[in-house]
Amino acid sequence: MDFIDKQIIRFLQNDAKMTIKEIASKLNLSTTPVFERIKKLEENNVITGYHAQINKSALNLELTVFCAISLKEHQYEYLMQFEKEINQLSEVLFCYHLGGNADYLLHIVVKNINAYHEFITLKLANVQNIATVQSSFVMKEMKQGRLSIV
Repeated sequence: MDFIDKQIIRFLQNDAKMTIKEIASKLNLSTTPVFERIKKLEENNVITGYHAQINKSALNLELTVFCAISLKEHQYEYLMQFEKEINQLSEVLFCYHLGGNADYLLHIVVKNINAYHEFITLKLANVQNIATVQSSFVMKEMKQGRLSIV
């Protein structure tokens, strides 16, 4: 990956709707090499998708929670079952398998504290093999990052 590829990635991270023509103009290139570079970045799984950034408040999703989960059993089949069940929960935006005190960290977004209570008691409580749940509530979001391309 060279400097031009990195520039293309930066442009698309800032505005995924930017056209090939606009990118080419900013790079002083014709559209064909820009198109070919983007296709190559996609084929090599450097670019894995194009996403809209959503304003959670506009959808009345006001509560963000990071939930640390420790499991009772740690054999492979138990981990896979846990991950399968968590992937079915729409409130969970991200799930990370950790090293350290907790086994997993869930990034959850819900309408409010009542919705989180329902999520914990009606959904998460039904997931097998959970030993402990520790919730941390986001008070303020200061930064939404993008992967830095050096």
